[in-house]
Amino acid sequence: MTPDVDAAMGRALQLAAAAVEWGDTPIGAVVLDADGTVLAEAANEREKRGDPTAHAEVLALRAAAQVHGDGWRLTGTTLVVTLEPCTMCAGASVLARVDHVVYGADDPKAGAAGSLWDVVRDRRLNHRPQVTGGVRAGESAALLRAFFRRQRGL
Repeated sequence: MTPDVDAAMGRALQLAAAAVEWGDTPIGAVVLDADGTVLAEAANEREKRGDPTAHAEVLALRAAAQVHGDGWRLTGTTLVVTLEPCTMCAGASVLARVDHVVYGADDPKAGAAGSLWDVVRDRRLNHRPQVTGGVRAGESAALLRAFFRRQRGL
């Protein structure tokens, strides 16, 4: 069975919206196994935890590794995230051996899945996930725009 990426992105968008409650940038992530079962999910918690590495993707990958059954290797999984991963998160998905990275909105300022850098497809690395961008991008971008408008008092 192919994972239901649209439904997973819908859940990631819900998680992203919740991050605003504790003052974090609205980004959500879901990790699916090969059958589409949700292994883990998370929202950004940098502000909540006071941790610069507490991006939604990293938190979801860590949690997925605890339940996947192959230690830290997340072979056969799909990472679904509302915003194109940054270099840290793209690198984490490569190192975790994620099969597929699916994201919503492009991030021209910090994206590392093709916009600014392309860490996930760098031939010098030992693993290259398949990448699909633009899934429900408008919804993700709208959440981010509204958040930053509020942050800037506009």
